[in-house]
Amino acid sequence: MSTPDISKAASAFAPPPETFFKAQARNRRATWRMTALSAFAALVMGIPLTLVLTPLLYALTLIAAEVVNHFSPLPPEFWQNVKDLSQLGLRLGDYIINQKGTMDPQELTIGLALLLVPGIALAFCLWMGMLVMFRRGGVGGALASLNAREPNQGDFKELQLADVVQEMSIAAGIAAPKVMLVDSAGANAAVIGSSQADARIVLSRRLLDDLNRDQLQAVLGNLIASVGNGDLRIAFAVTSVFETCGLIVNLINLPFGKGSRSQIWKIIRYLFSRGTPDEKAGLAAEIAEGLSGSLDANETDAAKFMDSNKRQVGFFQKIFGYACFPLIFTNLGVEITLWMFTNIVLGPCMALLWRSRQYLADAGSVELTRNPDAMATALQQLSQDENSIEGSSWASHLFLLDPKGDRSMGSSQPTEDQKRKAMQAWLNSANLGTGAHPAATPSVPQNFSTADYARMRAEIKMTMMRAMTGDANAAARMAAMAQAVGFDHGMQDMPDPQDLAAAIRGDQAARMRLAKAQQARRQSRKGSGQSGLQMASMISFHPPMKKRAKRLQRMGAHIMTPGGMGKTAAVLMTVLWLIIGPLMLVAGAMMLLLIAMLIMLNLMFLTMWLTAIHFLFTLWNGS
Repeated sequence: MSTPDISKAASAFAPPPETFFKAQARNRRATWRMTALSAFAALVMGIPLTLVLTPLLYALTLIAAEVVNHFSPLPPEFWQNVKDLSQLGLRLGDYIINQKGTMDPQELTIGLALLLVPGIALAFCLWMGMLVMFRRGGVGGALASLNAREPNQGDFKELQLADVVQEMSIAAGIAAPKVMLVDSAGANAAVIGSSQADARIVLSRRLLDDLNRDQLQAVLGNLIASVGNGDLRIAFAVTSVFETCGLIVNLINLPFGKGSRSQIWKIIRYLFSRGTPDEKAGLAAEIAEGLSGSLDANETDAAKFMDSNKRQVGFFQKIFGYACFPLIFTNLGVEITLWMFTNIVLGPCMALLWRSRQYLADAGSVELTRNPDAMATALQQLSQDENSIEGSSWASHLFLLDPKGDRSMGSSQPTEDQKRKAMQAWLNSANLGTGAHPAATPSVPQNFSTADYARMRAEIKMTMMRAMTGDANAAARMAAMAQAVGFDHGMQDMPDPQDLAAAIRGDQAARMRLAKAQQARRQSRKGSGQSGLQMASMISFHPPMKKRAKRLQRMGAHIMTPGGMGKTAAVLMTVLWLIIGPLMLVAGAMMLLLIAMLIMLNLMFLTMWLTAIHFLFTLWNGS
């Protein structure tokens, strides 16, 4: 089919047209809706969270008061106020739970305020602390974790970047962000920072080889439009919310394990140490990654503590375990509340909010370049590549494409023609350095089998391993193969030709990069779950490529996208959702019931804990 025929076929199935101005206006309205929904979700999550945290705060305050009272007796008025407040709390609980007694509106308001305000104040202060701390850290830590570097003055393609960024920035009416490059096996790009003032565009070096100038201009236009739209402030706020949740998890795990204590100690060091800016930036990156990872911990410090307490331990360790038993319920209440609401309520709302910003950036790229085809074909090309970037887990949502990959615009499996070309390139590389005429190279048989292709890939892997150990012939053959096919023809695990060339010369750093790239590709193929904020939501922060392509089609892009589901599949999916939907509602209701039970058990055990502590202090004081 000729190129005009493809354009006609694409336009025949394209959705209704839309100007980029209308697309931007629609996505801005979607942003406001999702922002309001995210705020409501945060409020809903905060209620059960504060019901767990507030009693713990009161308990710790009263324990501190008992200690102070032992050395310097507190006035009787203090203990009378404590008694009055506890009685008010009991009446409030009896009124709400058992529907017994009467309370006037003023008492009810005071009681609810005493129950909710301390926990809300704690969460708000921690959130503000996260905002201030990471704003001070700047983007240096982010760039350090990605191993970003300045463009190479001797590389023409890298030098061209500055001109393209300047051109797009002038069109957008903003100051040109600084460009940094990452030497990575993946092809991806991101804009990092907290505002326009410290914005940095980070691109993988491979992106310059995989895209033509128009496509690269469209990608840079997307990132610069994102800066101009204020997405950095939104991303900074979204990230800080989840990092605050991670901080709360670490705080309640402090008594139970070294991991949480180490994380809190890093925060203290960051706040009060006098290291160099680079050291502070690196520490900020470690803290950000650690706090994000706290939400994905399969085994918390509290769980490990409980498991170790079941085994043979000393007498004092058992006593400490029993003393911390009430804190276990607080810990469970906080972790279950955070898991449920971040993954099912708050996380999806913020993911949809961020998706609307990415759609807005796509429309902004079309406005700046006036070339919707460039953005669409760039996404299509990159969706077939490997997109993982080492050190990007904490900020995976900031990248143009999901570092875990998205194959919705095409199959990740190579076609028969791609297999044939890759096999022929491998046969040709066997004659490297032998002086044999190219015509002497055997051709791939017409009826080659899947086993033949699998055998070739096994040979490539063995040759790559020999190349990484210093075999010059193997490295030369892999370099020739990579030069011939690169990451095309379904060969996404081909090594970087420049690193292989350096490895031939004995460059140990190049060999290490090759080994790391190979390890990253293996991890990517395993699909070991989401990372960063992606793991705090059942919905990905990245919109599916297919949806982005369809929106670009509406703005004039001529690109074919895979067809939707057939009628039979659509009916089956509808029936499936009719079955799963009620089950999910029942599961959500049961989870809320579990949280309510944990809150009640938490109150009961904290009350018993405080009673026992008060009794011990009474005996100690001899009164």
